[in-house]
Amino acid sequence: MAGVKMAESKISVRSCRELWTILLGRSVLREPAQIEAELDRHWDRLHQGLSYYKEPSSSSAGKVKENKNVPQMLKDFGLRISKLLNLDEEQSVQLLQCFLQEDYRGTRDSLKVVLKDDRESQALLLKIADYYYEERMCLLRCVLLLLTYFQDERHPYRAEYSNCVNKLEKDLVSSCQSQFEGLFKAEAPTWETHGNLMTERQVSRWFLQCLREQALLLEIIFLHYAYFEMSPSDLLSFTKLFKEQGFGLRQTNRHLVDKSMDALVDRIGYLSCLILVEGMDIDFLQKCALEDCTQQHQFSSSPNIIKEMDQLLLTFGNIPHHGPVLRIGNTALQLEVFKYLSTMLKDLGVSGNNCTASTAKMCIYGLLSFVITSFEEESLQIDGVSTQCSQLIDAACEVLSAPSLAEVFWEMKQNMGLMMVLDSAAGMFPHKIGPLLQLLTALVSNKSAVKKVYNFLDKMSFYTQVYKHRPNDVISNDDETLWRRQTPKLLYPLGSGQTNLWMPQGVLGQVLIAGEQGCMVRWDYSYSSWTLFTCEVEMLLHVVSTADVMAHCARVKPILDLVHKIISTDWTVSDCLLPLTSRIYMLLQRLTSVINPPVDVIASCVNCLSVLAARMPGKVWSSLHHTGFLPFASNPLSNMAQCVSAEGMKAGNYGNLLVQIEQHSGEYAVTIAFLRLLTTLVKGQLGSTQNKGLIPCVLLVLKEMLPTYHKWRYNTYGVRERIGCLILELIHAILNLSPEGEDQGSTPTLQSLCIYCLTNTEAGRPWSTSWELEWTPSTWFWLHSHQILIQTVKLAFSVTINVIRLKPPSDAVSPLEQALTQHGGHGNNLIVVLAKYIYHRHDPALPRLAIQLLKRLATVAPMSVYACLGNDAAAIRDAFLTRLQSKTEDMRIKVMILEFLTVAVETQPGLIELFLNLEEFLLGEWSCLHVVLDRIDSKQQGKYWCPPLLHRAALAFLLALWQDRRDSAISVLRTKERFWENLTTPLFATLTPPSDTTEPCVLETCAFVMKILALEIYYVVSGSLEQSLKDALQKFSSARRYEYWSQYVKSLVCRVAESEEESICYLSETQMLISAWRMLLILSTSHADVMLLTEDATKLKLFMDVLDGTKAALTTPTSVPCLQLGSMMATLLLILLKHWKNVVAAAPDILSPLSLILESVLQADQQMMERTKAKIFSALISVLQIQGLNGGDISQLPQLLLCVCETVKDEALALVDNTRHVSQMGEALEDEDSMEMDSPRGPKDHQDGVCVLALHLAKELCLTDEDGEHWVSVMRKVPVLPSVLSAMELSLRSKQNLYFTEAALHLLLTLARTPQGAAAVAGAGVTETICLPLLSVYEVPSNGASQSFSRKSQDSACWPGVYRLCMSLMESLLKTLRYNFINEALDFVGVHQERILQCLNSMRTVQSLACLDEADHTVGFLLQLSSFCKEWQFHLPQLLLDVQINLCYLCQTCTYLLHSKKMLHHYLQVKNGEALPPGPLSRTQRPPQTPAAAGAAGADREEAEQKALLVVQCSLLKILSKTLASLQHFTPDCCQILLDQCMDLAEYRTLFVLSFTTPAFDPDVAPSFGTLLATINVALSMLSEMEKKKETASVSIASLASSEELQALKSLLMFTMENCFYVLISQAVRCLKDPSILPRDKQRLKQELSSELSTLLSSLSRHFWRGSPLSQACAQSKQPPPKGSHEGQEPIIQLVQAFVRLVQR
Repeated sequence: MAGVKMAESKISVRSCRELWTILLGRSVLREPAQIEAELDRHWDRLHQGLSYYKEPSSSSAGKVKENKNVPQMLKDFGLRISKLLNLDEEQSVQLLQCFLQEDYRGTRDSLKVVLKDDRESQALLLKIADYYYEERMCLLRCVLLLLTYFQDERHPYRAEYSNCVNKLEKDLVSSCQSQFEGLFKAEAPTWETHGNLMTERQVSRWFLQCLREQALLLEIIFLHYAYFEMSPSDLLSFTKLFKEQGFGLRQTNRHLVDKSMDALVDRIGYLSCLILVEGMDIDFLQKCALEDCTQQHQFSSSPNIIKEMDQLLLTFGNIPHHGPVLRIGNTALQLEVFKYLSTMLKDLGVSGNNCTASTAKMCIYGLLSFVITSFEEESLQIDGVSTQCSQLIDAACEVLSAPSLAEVFWEMKQNMGLMMVLDSAAGMFPHKIGPLLQLLTALVSNKSAVKKVYNFLDKMSFYTQVYKHRPNDVISNDDETLWRRQTPKLLYPLGSGQTNLWMPQGVLGQVLIAGEQGCMVRWDYSYSSWTLFTCEVEMLLHVVSTADVMAHCARVKPILDLVHKIISTDWTVSDCLLPLTSRIYMLLQRLTSVINPPVDVIASCVNCLSVLAARMPGKVWSSLHHTGFLPFASNPLSNMAQCVSAEGMKAGNYGNLLVQIEQHSGEYAVTIAFLRLLTTLVKGQLGSTQNKGLIPCVLLVLKEMLPTYHKWRYNTYGVRERIGCLILELIHAILNLSPEGEDQGSTPTLQSLCIYCLTNTEAGRPWSTSWELEWTPSTWFWLHSHQILIQTVKLAFSVTINVIRLKPPSDAVSPLEQALTQHGGHGNNLIVVLAKYIYHRHDPALPRLAIQLLKRLATVAPMSVYACLGNDAAAIRDAFLTRLQSKTEDMRIKVMILEFLTVAVETQPGLIELFLNLEEFLLGEWSCLHVVLDRIDSKQQGKYWCPPLLHRAALAFLLALWQDRRDSAISVLRTKERFWENLTTPLFATLTPPSDTTEPCVLETCAFVMKILALEIYYVVSGSLEQSLKDALQKFSSARRYEYWSQYVKSLVCRVAESEEESICYLSETQMLISAWRMLLILSTSHADVMLLTEDATKLKLFMDVLDGTKAALTTPTSVPCLQLGSMMATLLLILLKHWKNVVAAAPDILSPLSLILESVLQADQQMMERTKAKIFSALISVLQIQGLNGGDISQLPQLLLCVCETVKDEALALVDNTRHVSQMGEALEDEDSMEMDSPRGPKDHQDGVCVLALHLAKELCLTDEDGEHWVSVMRKVPVLPSVLSAMELSLRSKQNLYFTEAALHLLLTLARTPQGAAAVAGAGVTETICLPLLSVYEVPSNGASQSFSRKSQDSACWPGVYRLCMSLMESLLKTLRYNFINEALDFVGVHQERILQCLNSMRTVQSLACLDEADHTVGFLLQLSSFCKEWQFHLPQLLLDVQINLCYLCQTCTYLLHSKKMLHHYLQVKNGEALPPGPLSRTQRPPQTPAAAGAAGADREEAEQKALLVVQCSLLKILSKTLASLQHFTPDCCQILLDQCMDLAEYRTLFVLSFTTPAFDPDVAPSFGTLLATINVALSMLSEMEKKKETASVSIASLASSEELQALKSLLMFTMENCFYVLISQAVRCLKDPSILPRDKQRLKQELSSELSTLLSSLSRHFWRGSPLSQACAQSKQPPPKGSHEGQEPIIQLVQAFVRLVQR
């Protein structure tokens, strides 16, 4: 330990303080059996009491020297302790070890230095002396604790305490008595006997301890005799003893008594007196006297002792402590015995044990009952003065305040004991109103007592009045002893109509006292005192401004105190007291506005209102608001600055009273009541309007009271602390207000105002710096009398934690945070003060809250805790770890320490390194990992020192290490023996079903383990995983734990869904477990081999559980927890759908549950469900893509379509509103660079937003609905197309909502497949929507520069992509609708002709993939439009000409690029800056190290480049094939031109010039017949290349593509060749027939074509001879080659041969 670890020897025992903590139930040992074991183990110590501590002896010193387990340094220091404390040597060493374990505030190294340094070792000796004194006190407290509760049936350890007390009982009193005598006779130590450290101050300290021990021993004796009978001989011996000692006043060392010890000396006197009174057994004596059987009393058998006692008592009478023992004789009255009794009971009640105080009250109750029954009341007064009477009332009230005695009182006979005092007081009522109400207020202890008191006052039969002389309306008898009223009379001079008492005619009155001073008459008149009380209050209201006010206040105050006590005890009576309580507001208003307000009455009024406010805060607030008592704002509050400046705020009557009266007088009854009232109103959750009214009140507290209250004048000790505590309670209540109902306007709420004031003004200073000032070591000796101080510090901690937690985030450091983290005036700072609370052990809440605050500061404050701790860092770490290691320490402190360290892992690197204490990848002796490893050890689980919460905290700390990648710590941990086995143990446990009450922290424990496993698997390369971890994963898989946890998580979600109210309590733990399980499953999709989750059946089970869980959470009546869990499950479902496609494909129907979920989700709160809806839409899309409708019934389709279309419609309309709003706000920015950049999207437009995904789902459903019938029927019901098209038009015009626009176009494209769908789309006005608005999407530069083409991948969303999709949509509609759409198509091409021509022309300059894609779409549309040449010629003749020319050039460009791979590669990679896609090496693999590996990587790179090139070639080939197919429509039909001699050639232009040059990029070189021949050659060469086998030297096309891709490519090549031949033949015959062409040129054409085509024919024939384009695919599928696959039978070859024969003629 800090210092030297406790030697594991015989003298290593538990300290008395630790034993006391255990017996109090503040340790982890809380089971009765554990408590019993501790009592048995330490019985001898408890039995011996202070005698347990022996004096030094030579034998003990010898044993210490022989003990080899204790270091010599400690032995030597132990002998010094023995000398100073006069304590046995062995016990001195043991004391030193306990001190080092519990209280030493240094490290092992610092201890060595301290012991060698004389000065420091002396200081340490004095600290150990203090520790020793406290040990002695704790030992006595343990015995006192047993006596306090051994007969208390409510105490959990009653039986164990009782057994122990029964064993102790025989010798307890004699032992305590002898120890007591020894203490008061002990000689004071001197420096000669105890060494030179025994200075005067230490002697005084010793004597103080001596007095405290005497008081505790007497308390033990007194409590013992409360339960066990005292023999007469014992009574005599105690009487002699106390007389000799002068009831504590004649101490041997009384010269050492100073003022600070007076309270202890008094306490010794009180307890001595009580022991004697208890020993007389007056209760039994009274009973014997009444029953005339005094011989039964124990004293009757000991006449000699009685005689001796009498002689002794005759000598008493010279000190107040003798009074009660003399049993109220004349001497006792002279000693003011009643005043003594009430003072004694008050003092005992304030300090010490409640049980002692209540037992004392029982003892005095018996004494008072005996005295009052035995004496006449008048004889208890001296000289006719009633002072003793009022003192008797005070004493009776103190006694009756014990609830048990109040019950006994009501069962007493009328003429017995204290009941006689009550009767006497009632006989003087209402002349003397105070005594009766004082007694009755004391008697109100519970609800039954309330009813008795209420009824007693409700039925009064006497009315006592005092008269100076007999009134005229009263007649009397002869001797003036009886009066009779002749006329009825109103008893109070109040106005008519007001409450009053009416004494009727003929009432008789007995004259009790008559004399010159006047006479007292008791009228025989029945009335209700409650009416009288109302009249008294009314009278006070009438005389409030007169001289009688003080006299009336004295009468009204007891009334208010009684009302306060009654409604506090039993609220149900409050309705009956309404006449009184309703007048309090007026009373408050009147009394606070007079010149000298009666503060005690005002305080009583406010106290009553506090009780009322607890039940009906709104009513109290509204009534109080009008009295002017509370502070108020004269102007409406509008903002924080105005509130904080207190501008226009008035202090109210209370504020004036505080400044003018209370602060001058030093008494603060009204302030205390005001703070309680305010706290009660705040806790009443009044609502925002009333809370705003409370702002001036709270501001007064924060600005005027909190910063200055500690400087005020105070008359009474403890009031300052009480006011501080109440202010903090108020702030605490405000910070705990729930935000519900508080409007979020500009006016600050109570909470925000409070936080602002505490963080940014002087209000935050006093309590944030008070901890350092409040706590000094000496404070701890008087803890029992400083409970309010402890409470204040706890509240200060709690308030600070909450302020930091709730403070709005800001970059600037607030004054509060500065104060918390800066160095204080004593060279210390508050961080050190907080950390040092770890040394405090008396109240476990203090260190726990201090650590919690440290944790919060470590998270938010910009400072290093380690740096703040300075030189104390290592010592504080040792103290933290000592408490963490202790097996008896309170579990909550250990959990809080681990939580603090968990936070420190991320936020405090220096501090966590200190705690990890790693030395060269080994654990240092002071490493926290030792404790953590111990806490996760599977063998320790279930032991009392490792409860589930602590296990959870240890795992949370480990998870933090993994999350923060603390590699040094992780590498040490993962290699520890059995680490992975211990860590994974929770995952193999069988948890109680979720329907039963599961310990929530167990769920978190399992979640942390799952997360650690996931992080380890993710970060560590599979080959480097520890074998023990692999074994654990193997065990996890083979034990079918995947299935277990999947089922458990599903049932957990179902449980939350079914019983929302009950399950809210462990919702966060459930979410954490589901999140961790989700992480593990997601990881298994990519690390299945490591995690051994490879079986499809298991995966299917897991997937279906996730689906069921999602369905359970999202289809129940929706609550926030359900929706949160449902959203988490939906995410997991979506990820599994993406990764486990083969499993999902084989799964049963998934579509049905998903459809149900979607319907439920669409009905839920839209704002909350936005993300979840998107996930469900996405899941449906995936399922449809994987399963189609095969998995589900086709009958679901209409309903699903309807849901989706409704969503699309609603979302589209919302998008329209949103876009318009954004446009109006001026937030829509113009796109700067045409289609180069994406302009801002609207707030609702996201790639994975609901609207976009709903459109995609609609598209998938449309694909599923092959004939389109369902779509048509749904579109008739839901106007989905108009809303989508209007949103799209707006989006295109404003160039916003890119993702929506793209998704909508995909849907329209899919719809346009079928005639019905295409007609619907066209009919909805698609052309008007797209045609003109599409212009906003791009700008055609005047110079035709290439900037207008995006260099983005064609896969990512961009506005050029939208343009391309529009082109495809037009193509599809034209293809489907033909002549029904030709006008719209021509409109479109006319509007966008510039862009179209630029696109066709740009192929020479831009070869980006996006450019190729646009060219492909453009040519596709032109191909469809080319079928309508005549219409096109009629409407747009010039455009047709331009398009034809550009198509020919495009043909030339494509052929050239296909022919020259190098040029293509160069253009792609260099000119456009778009590098080819990277190779297939994944980022997680390590780079190759060997030359062979480097060569392999180079080959991979080359293959990747070739693949990329192939993609581009395919794009070019598609464009080329479509271009040629389009040109085929612009050239004469081959058959017609060959056969029809009368054909009009003017209809068709010559597209290719009569030249046979090879194609070029140069625009000056016109496309020629050479271009067409080159195209055929390129196609043929590519076909030949595909036939080649894969060779090692080069990469062939065949090796790069799959068989399906090859087949498609071959078909494309054949299509290209056929179209090329067709165009070539048609154009050639057109030239040959053209009369404008010279014969010479025609001849040249014939020769060139004949030669070229013959060569091509032979090559083509060879190709077909080897096998047709389909031959390879056929061979692979083992099918016979198709017919006509040999030479002469291919139609294209026959056509070409015929043409060759024609030209050769």
